[in-house]
Amino acid sequence: MVAHPADATLLIRSRCPHCGSVAEALLRLTKSGKLARLEIVNLDQRPEPAQLLGARSVPWLKLGPFELIGARGLHELEHWADHAAAGTGWPDYLIELLSEQQLPRVVGLLKAEPQYLGALLDRMADEQLEMGARIAISAAVEDLAATPALKACVPQLVELTLSAHPQTRADACHFLGLAGDPSATPAVRRLLQDEHEDVREIALETLAILDDAEPPEEDA
Repeated sequence: MVAHPADATLLIRSRCPHCGSVAEALLRLTKSGKLARLEIVNLDQRPEPAQLLGARSVPWLKLGPFELIGARGLHELEHWADHAAAGTGWPDYLIELLSEQQLPRVVGLLKAEPQYLGALLDRMADEQLEMGARIAISAAVEDLAATPALKACVPQLVELTLSAHPQTRADACHFLGLAGDPSATPAVRRLLQDEHEDVREIALETLAILDDAEPPEEDA
């Protein structure tokens, strides 16, 4: 039994080929206690929720904090139900959105909920992270350049510059330049001696950015 099961809202249409299977899976999760409450709305009979919730296609599902679109199997829905109940899963969710080419939505979510950015950056330390996901995360971070959300992650990024994985060190260094916080200068300067040329090049570029961000010294 899940300790704090989430609520779910499913929007369907009568002729949708996938809506029935998603509804059936959600009903099974509700019966088993994985979901606390399930609301199913047929947009053919009551279209108002589509505009209210911003749904453009069906099946459209709001499961706890997660908005999921399209066909989903029972095990995948159970996966998200467990995360919703535990308050986890945001890095996976954001990476999934990025893989679906929903960069503006991810950036909007991170601006509204900046605490999730740190969890997403932690994934950059994973050597097994697919290059596509790494590039997508970088695109999101670039859209957050100089924002308070990214500046708050500077200590975490400094820690990531110590990673054993050169790609992680390079990414963290690049992100420090995007954050534009001169306090990261010592960590970036250390990377000028990195054993990998790519890391050294990014460190040099980042150092120039941070030097420009330094406030001018006042005349004595």
